[in-house]
Amino acid sequence: MTKSNKRKSTSSPLFQDIHDKKILTLLKNFPRSEGGMNVPSADGRLLYDLIIDNGYTRGLEIGTSNGFSGLWLGLAFRQTGGTLITLENELERAKQAQTIFLKARLDGIIDSRICDALKEIPRVNGKFDFVFIDAWKDDYLKYFQLVRTRITPGGLIAAHNVDNARHEMVDFLEVIVSDTDFTTSIERISSAGVSLSFKR
Repeated sequence: MTKSNKRKSTSSPLFQDIHDKKILTLLKNFPRSEGGMNVPSADGRLLYDLIIDNGYTRGLEIGTSNGFSGLWLGLAFRQTGGTLITLENELERAKQAQTIFLKARLDGIIDSRICDALKEIPRVNGKFDFVFIDAWKDDYLKYFQLVRTRITPGGLIAAHNVDNARHEMVDFLEVIVSDTDFTTSIERISSAGVSLSFKR
C-alpha cells in the first residue's frame, strides 16, 4: 500500500501542535541573515505536515542554507521516528545550521553535510520517501534526475520557489509535470510556490 498525499488544512495556525518549547522558540525567532534564503514559515509547516501525515521516515534535503527548513523537517522526522540528510555547499551557512540543529537537540535526527550535492547524492546509499529541493535553481532538473529512481512508492519530491523563480527552472517544471511515474501539483501557500511530486 502506498502512502497518500493528504495534508492538514493550510488555515491551521503555523505552530499548532508543536509542543517542544526549545524548537518553537527557534522557529518563531529564527536568526534571519542576509542571503539566508529561508523558506517562509507557511511552507515549512506544509512540509512538516506532509511528513507527519504520510509517515515518511527517510528524508533528503538539497540546500540546507542556515537551517530554518531543516528545523521543520527534523522536527517532523523526530515525530515519525525517521532521519534527515541535509546537504549544503556554502560553509558559513552550513555551520550556522549545524549549530542550530544542536541547539534544537535534533543533531541525532539530522545528518548535516557540507558538500556539493551533485557529487554527494550518488554516494548516499538507499531509498528515500521524502526529498526537498531548495538549492541552485538552474540545477533543479539535475537534482531531480539524481533522486527520481530512489523514491519509494507514495514518496514525495518537493521543490521550492517554483513560482517566484519559475524562469530559472523551466526545464525542471516541464519534466516533473510530464513524468508519468509521478503525480505533480503546486501549492501556493506563499508567493514562492512548492511543487509536490508524489511517486505512483
